[in-house]
Parts: sequence; C-alpha cells; structure tokens
Amino acid sequence: MEWETVIGLEVHAQLKTASKIFSRAPTAYGAPPNTQANEVDVALPGVLPVLNAEAVRMAVRFGLAIDAVINERSVFARKNYFYPDLPKGYQISQYEHPIVARGRLTITTDQGEKVIGITRAHLEEDAGKSLHEDWEGLTAIDLNRAGTPLLEIVSEPDMRTSAEAVAYLKALHTLVRYLDVCDGNMQEGSFRCDANVSIRPRGETRFGTRTELKNINSFRFVERAIDYEVRRQIALVSSGGEVRQETRLYDSVRDETRPMRSKEEANDYRYFPDPDLPPLIVTRAWLDERRKEMPELPDAKRERFVGQYGLPVYDASLLTASRELADYYEDTVKAAGGDPKPVANWVAGELLAHLNADGLDITESRVSPQALAGLLRRVQDHTISGKIAKDVFEAMWAGEGEADAIIVKRGLQQITDDSAIEALVAQVIAANEKQVAQYRSGEERVFTFFVGQVMKASRGKANPARVNAVLKRLLSA
Repeated sequence: MEWETVIGLEVHAQLKTASKIFSRAPTAYGAPPNTQANEVDVALPGVLPVLNAEAVRMAVRFGLAIDAVINERSVFARKNYFYPDLPKGYQISQYEHPIVARGRLTITTDQGEKVIGITRAHLEEDAGKSLHEDWEGLTAIDLNRAGTPLLEIVSEPDMRTSAEAVAYLKALHTLVRYLDVCDGNMQEGSFRCDANVSIRPRGETRFGTRTELKNINSFRFVERAIDYEVRRQIALVSSGGEVRQETRLYDSVRDETRPMRSKEEANDYRYFPDPDLPPLIVTRAWLDERRKEMPELPDAKRERFVGQYGLPVYDASLLTASRELADYYEDTVKAAGGDPKPVANWVAGELLAHLNADGLDITESRVSPQALAGLLRRVQDHTISGKIAKDVFEAMWAGEGEADAIIVKRGLQQITDDSAIEALVAQVIAANEKQVAQYRSGEERVFTFFVGQVMKASRGKANPARVNAVLKRLLSA
C-alpha cells in the first residue's frame, strides 16, 4: 500500500519585548534562575495581569505579513493544567477568538512553490522550566521564562513531506526575523516547533490518527524526527497495529521518537475566558497605523534585488535570507560603487565562507561593509588582482587592518605597466622555447602555460588582462 504523510506544524515564537506579556519583569536570556519573575509571574494572591501593548503590535505585524485576518476582537482564556512550572495552575492563552486567523505562507522546494495555510496565530504566556540534571532524584523550578510572551503559529495540515515542513519552518523563521518580532534563536528556545504527523492510504481524504512531536529545536532535527515518525507509523499500521494519539519526544542521539504522554484534547484543558482580562479590541485606525510601519518583506526584497541590482534569482534569494545579510550587501554596494554583481559574489563567497568557518552570524562579521567596499575598489581600479584580493581579505579577517594598508605593507600593488610586463613575458618566452614552438605550430592550449609562468614570475601581481595582451603580441611576433 502507498501511504501519504500529513504534517502540520505549531511554532512558538518568543516575541522580542523587553518585558513579559502580563508583567513588567524582564525577558533577557541567561539570567540566574528565578531572578526575572515578579509577583504576577509567580501568581501571588491578589495580583492582576496587564497586557503588554508591544506584544500586540508584534502579533499584528506578523498577521499583516502573512495576509491574515486581524480580528478586531480577540479574547484571552485560561488553559488549565497542573505542572510544577506553572504557578497559577493555568496558562493565559487565546482559544476560540485569536488575534490572527486564516493567513498563508508561500514556500519553495525542489518541486516548486507551494502555499501553506496558517490557521491562526495567538498570543499566550510561556511556562517556567523544570530542571532535572543537577539534583539527583529531585526537580528544580526556574520561573524566569514564566510569563514570557509567545506567538503560537498553527499551520494547516498542508505539508506532505519532511522537506516541505523544513521549507515552511525556514520561511517562517526568516519572516519573524525580518519583522523583528522574534530573534529566531532555536538554541535558546525562542523559536520552537511541535510537529503533528499522521499517515493515510494515498487517495484517502480522511486524516489518520496523529502524533505530536514536541519541542524540536533545529531544522535538521525536524526533518529527521518527522522521517522517523512516518517510518514508525507505516511499520506499525502495516503489521496490524494502530497509531495512538499521543505526544512523543524526539531523541536526536538515538534518532528516534518515544512516548511522552497521551495527547490531550481541548476539553481536557477546560478553557474559559480569563475574568481578569477584558477582550482585546483592535480598531481600524490603529491597524492602519501598523500597516504603515511594515518593513520590506523577504519576497519583495528578493524581487527588488533582481530588478535593481541585476542579480540572478539564486543570488538574490541567498542575499535576502536574512535582513541583516541583505543590509550588509546593500551597504557594501553603496560604499563600493560600480557593478553590484562582484559585490554579490564576494558576500556570497568569501564572506559567508569565513562566517560559516568561524561559526559567526553576519552581525558578527570581522570585516565591515565599508572595509569590504574598500577592498573591492582596489580590484576595480586594478591596484590588485582578484586572486591577491582573497589574500588581502584573509588578512583583513585576521585583524591586520584595512585593505589599502595591507596592500602597501605587503607590496601587493598590481603591475600594470606594459614595459614591466613585457620584460617578464620576454623572460618566460626565452626560457621555454619548446612551448613557444608548440604554440606557434597551432597548439593554442599552451597559451595558459605562459600565463601561469608570467603570473608566477610576478608573484601574482601582474595584471592578467595586460599579461594576456602582451603574450599574444610577443608570441605572434
């Protein structure tokens, strides 16, 4: 039997607010345990939540970016469950009336473009964190995360492969960073994914029983977890078993999923409107103001890079993968002047290679856009060759200074004077009579040998174009 996979993703994006969603406690990562939880977060008797307006702005900004419906009236509810890291005994979330509904996101895979529906995006607070590692037989509770603002983004079950799921997750990750509503740091837990996975016979329209894979924190693990779970479900059903509706954890070391708990239904949480929070009302005038604040989105920026800079779609897609990388490219183009394509080649080539090798983000680049532009100007005016420019870039990356200083210090100025190049060419011709005879008898491929010898004699400093011209003239004499 042929099986079809059905995948939906629930993503928790931590909003980049300075304080929590219902209190003034800070949200900075890495603080000592329980130092960023105030009276509201620990649920002392008599405290009342106050909604963070910036969290609302960020949620609406996301909704506008995915062409969603922004509900003029949304309601906060209490989601009741009893975990040690949930001081109130309930989580404040949105249930029947979320702030964002019915959006969409276009993804690109090897099979082309596909539109993934987004059912809803709702505001809620995060829980605390249970710590098990340092206390044998005991559990410690850190409430620093309690009350941190989250936007839970729930997709439609529109994905059919793990590759599509990863493409959707990456597109969503790029978008929330472009919007500056989430830093997207998966290692710190500010961008977390739960995957709902089921199988059904190909051609069947009813959904199979789904399992939820909880809190996966990397793109690679999302793909591996889904692939394993699909294989597990197919093997189980094919052998006469039944898939249980449950929550499962992915073990990246063993590359397998294992049961965590039975999957709850909505009525298990006994949702009801929070009596301490009035309905959230978004007026049309306020929404119009938010529209004016929207930044250029990834798809629009990519299309602009193709049109404005004459870049291939692939280059434009690579350079707009993050807003910071796109800004770096445009700052370099502005500072360098001239043809923007060589700038794209350098940013996508040497720069990204060095960043990846050192595990750095573009914001941590050791060469600024202005410094890279200075190097490229020396290539454009033929002070140095492209090959030598790579050595200069290496020195710049190592902290040796700006391009001009390195070029002077190392004596790397390109030889462009025809008389000097002629002298080098004459020496090479005189030392290689056999190859001269071969060239003059019609073996033109020998020409590259002469170019290499002249460049070697000049220690790479001779202008390649002038070398080619002088060689052709003297070899033909």
